[in-house]
Amino acid sequence: MRYEDRRLLLPLGDLPREGKVTVWGSVRSARLRRTRVRGFTIFDVVLADSTSEVAAIWYNQPYLGNVLKVGSQVVLFGEATLPEKGPRRPLFKNPEFELLAADPEGIHTGRIVPVYRRAGGLSPRALRSLIHRILSSLTSDLPEPLPASLVGSLHLEERGLAFRRLHFPDESTPLPLLASRKSPSHRRFALEELYTLQRRFARSRRLREGLEAQDFTTSRPARETLKSSAPFALTLSQARALDEILDDLARNRPMRRLLLGDVGCGKTLVVLLALRAVMDRGGQAAFMAPTEILAEQHHRLAARLLSGAGRVMALLTSRTSSEVRRATLSGLASGGIGLVVGTHALIQETVRFKSLGLVVVDEQHRFGVRQRELLRAKGAAPHQLFLTATPIPRSLAHAFYGDLDVTRIEEMPPGRHPVKTLLKPPSARHEIDRLVRQEVEGGGRVAIVLPAIAARGSTLDASVLETYKRVSAGVFSDLGVGLLHGRLDPEERERTLQEFSGGELRVLVATTVVEVGLDVPEASGVVIESAERFGLSQLHQIRGRVGRGSRPSWCILVPAAKVSAEALARLRILTEISDGFEIAKRDLDLRGAGELMGFRQSGIPDLRVANLTRDLDLLEIARDEAFRIYANTTQS
Repeated sequence: MRYEDRRLLLPLGDLPREGKVTVWGSVRSARLRRTRVRGFTIFDVVLADSTSEVAAIWYNQPYLGNVLKVGSQVVLFGEATLPEKGPRRPLFKNPEFELLAADPEGIHTGRIVPVYRRAGGLSPRALRSLIHRILSSLTSDLPEPLPASLVGSLHLEERGLAFRRLHFPDESTPLPLLASRKSPSHRRFALEELYTLQRRFARSRRLREGLEAQDFTTSRPARETLKSSAPFALTLSQARALDEILDDLARNRPMRRLLLGDVGCGKTLVVLLALRAVMDRGGQAAFMAPTEILAEQHHRLAARLLSGAGRVMALLTSRTSSEVRRATLSGLASGGIGLVVGTHALIQETVRFKSLGLVVVDEQHRFGVRQRELLRAKGAAPHQLFLTATPIPRSLAHAFYGDLDVTRIEEMPPGRHPVKTLLKPPSARHEIDRLVRQEVEGGGRVAIVLPAIAARGSTLDASVLETYKRVSAGVFSDLGVGLLHGRLDPEERERTLQEFSGGELRVLVATTVVEVGLDVPEASGVVIESAERFGLSQLHQIRGRVGRGSRPSWCILVPAAKVSAEALARLRILTEISDGFEIAKRDLDLRGAGELMGFRQSGIPDLRVANLTRDLDLLEIARDEAFRIYANTTQS
């Protein structure tokens, strides 16, 4: 859990005014107090050394009376404060503690000491003794999972020694390196984890390249015709991304490519052109999206841009009528339908293709491994293209999706305006309402986004239904207010979006269904309520719903009335940074990779030592070595 330097502990009289500290002293007094609240107890002790005293209290832990007795030698770890009343001695509230008994081996004192979380009935001290005994018995011939080339070139510690130094560092290891998990031992085991992960990806790639996929070669003149069919000129980055995808489709090995790009960079257009190339060669394709709103949006766009392909296109979701569903299933099985756009409905057993050549999965991290595999299995060995609008850096994409080739769109289409982002407190409600009205009366549209349809308990300042009621019948009753959330019927959602796009509705109150499903060029303002409840990348996604037209655009972040200073500091990042890749890196640092990408959804195990943002250099080393060994094995 952490390391404590018990070589020299601070005298109690020299405690700093703030911050967590480790202190050591003798229990001078101890008592258990029962309060007026039934069943609620307070156990307090006074700890002393030759310089001063400190107090410590624990709530509802009466068993401590049998543990912390007068005369006991105790180590406390926690944050001390000066109480407003009573004796002016430093006070620890619910600190971690450890009893110090005789320690002839010097395991628990006089050194940098590892501190473990309690495991069942084993105290941190008992765990330390047990682990020290186990490590002392380790032989020097432990199995080595890393290639000898890496061990030698990086001058890695022998594995048994690394285990011992990880738990019981020697005197020469600086405490800051241990605290930041950057000691040589930590980095050795981080490399082991990352190398094991990358070997799995390399093995997956080798198995895939033994399969034979359909060849959808597009000639150079045909490529130029395809690019010129776009409604506007592709950026250099879009054109390069399309060429990389078309190169893959021209091979008889199944493509597995990830298309990365910031919000609004034009990923969908590149995908639709790739789908057109497959259909032009007589192939079948499936385009799976995580929500009905997004699937419907993709289908409309495909129908508009790909009509010249002369192939039938269909939409399939859980709400597709029985009659349309039967016709769609028949068309897919016979090959009459060239492209189907849909949701999870595409992976149902009754959906069969005549010859599925390309699978596209949008917002792919929202689908589990099993779901993606079920769609892939609809064809013999279809090409696969994955999209994500979470703009993670390329190096991190190699960790999350190590067996995928990565293409990144790095430019924005001409005419995209940066979105001015403001942080406003709930007390500025009248000012916010005034800005919304001013924007709408000037010809723009505004979305108000909230995290929940209805309030549950008192954790939310507002909900979609409450806000819709407030603004539609009150402050914006004359502007035309729409309501959008996932529980509405598809027809009602579609009608609301069309009316918002056409200007009949000029204010839209919605949940995060708009995060990837709103593409209205006239939308020029967005207000995000209870903004602290969203991750930075999600806030950036929502912010990206505006600024797609010619109007200067803005986003207002409104946190709850009571919010921590840490949450406010996190939201201020959005007011200072507009680059999605940099925001994603900050989000990873703050929330961890697991929350952002959903490791269990993506099939990546928990990492116990490695940290994907801290250990990027090790990640690249592990990937290069794993894939080098894979390539040599393949060639031999």
